[in-house]
Amino acid sequence: MKDNFSTQAAEYAIYRPIYPVELYDFLFKLVEQKDTAWDCATGNGQVARILAQHFRQVYATDISEKQLSQALKLPNILYKVESSDQVNVADQSFDLITVAQAVHWFNFEAFYSEVKRTLKPNGLVAVMGYGLMLIDKKVDQVIYKLYEDILGKYWDSERRYIEEGYKTIPFPFEEITAPHFQIKTTWNFNQLIGYLNTWSSLQHYKKANERNPLEYVMIELKEAWGNDAEKEVRFPVLLRVGR
Repeated sequence: MKDNFSTQAAEYAIYRPIYPVELYDFLFKLVEQKDTAWDCATGNGQVARILAQHFRQVYATDISEKQLSQALKLPNILYKVESSDQVNVADQSFDLITVAQAVHWFNFEAFYSEVKRTLKPNGLVAVMGYGLMLIDKKVDQVIYKLYEDILGKYWDSERRYIEEGYKTIPFPFEEITAPHFQIKTTWNFNQLIGYLNTWSSLQHYKKANERNPLEYVMIELKEAWGNDAEKEVRFPVLLRVGR
């Protein structure tokens, strides 16, 4: 697995969007028992801390110790530095396994083998993520210029799975049709800039060129944003659910 987010772990914890309550409600209704859950590639524990409100025990793993250092510590969450390929738990341990905005980095075959080994009979696996955000026409045009024209070649090849809405990832489970969800939030301009700085492609660009590519669009982005103190931001949610 690639670790593209340790460098900006603190910013990731602050600026990354939060999945909607409706998504969790949908998942939890499908889970028969709420004893144990595994949040794989938990990052800063954003999903794990929601699971902890509903499950007796949450096992949360990530390859980035820096990401885990940003996670909220709760008595029923066990954080471990482990990969998606191999976790140190017994067979049939989990009622629910979640992966948020990370499965596209995985070795699919190795991860799914662990899912099948560690999931209880009739347990649930949910792979979720989100695509490029939408704000308004003017801002979206500038962000897409940054995303495609400036950063295009700096995105890892795995990014295509997000662009394809996770529809093209392997998913060897009995699939359950999921509703369409959106992440809706409100940002000021500084929050937008904070979020853009968490992009892995932006970090790749900085390493290669010793310059932040936001410099090339900052004036244009400010003009597009205008005088609004805040704007509504929407992310399309990507979701595959199965048993």
